[in-house]
Amino acid sequence: MAEKKRFTAEERAAMKERARELRGGEPKGEQEVLVKIAELPEPDRSLAERIHALVMEAAPTLTPRTWYGMPAYAVNGKVVCFFQSAQKFKTRYATLGFSDAAKLDDGAMWPTAFALTRLTSKEEARVRALVKQAVG
Repeated sequence: MAEKKRFTAEERAAMKERARELRGGEPKGEQEVLVKIAELPEPDRSLAERIHALVMEAAPTLTPRTWYGMPAYAVNGKVVCFFQSAQKFKTRYATLGFSDAAKLDDGAMWPTAFALTRLTSKEEARVRALVKQAVG
């Protein structure tokens, strides 16, 4: 009989964060996002701080909130994009992801997540453009 696949400790922690967010009612907003970013170890903290600044610059109408305990940005309560820490999930890169609410459609197939190891001016410009497109 095959062994059942179990959630990692990091995945369970993210699910608990999401349950806490749902029980807490209205998201706490930017202050909670900044606290979560400050709790991240380097280099994820620096990446998340810069992503936060880029998102808020590119789409100031987005509302910062947490989503599964990570920084996220929403329109009318629906998450459009989010940052996922590399170290929290023990991956080799952080992720900038977009939900189905993002307006990134390009034909029958398009990317919804991007690996981040560092941000140069080239990547920053791409993040700005993606976020602007995502909110329409």
